[in-house]
Amino acid sequence: MNKKEFGNWGEKYAWNLLKKAGYRFLTKNFRCKLGEIDIVAIDRDTLVFVEVKTRYSRKFGKPEEAVTKRKLRKIKQVGEYFTKINSGLPKKKRIDVVAIEITNGAVSSAKIIKAT
Repeated sequence: MNKKEFGNWGEKYAWNLLKKAGYRFLTKNFRCKLGEIDIVAIDRDTLVFVEVKTRYSRKFGKPEEAVTKRKLRKIKQVGEYFTKINSGLPKKKRIDVVAIEITNGAVSSAKIIKAT
């Protein structure tokens, strides 16, 4: 599996995890000139921008550690743009991270982290 396929697989896994947690989906892979958001959803009364990180090993740390302050700022900027071009969205906003770890070809850990 190449890097793009692996990323797509992780996003699909995250989608199912979020769905089981009760999230309602608006879109995936939202792109604009400012950047990209993997998944945009609603959790109860909150608009949620989701970053998905999937890792084969901890060689470079836990998946969630790859979401830096800079990345969070970028997601926030793209999220603000998303809210400006779409109406009827919840006022409350949050960024979540779905961290997925693969060990020996199987998911060993998958969690939703409410980042902000």
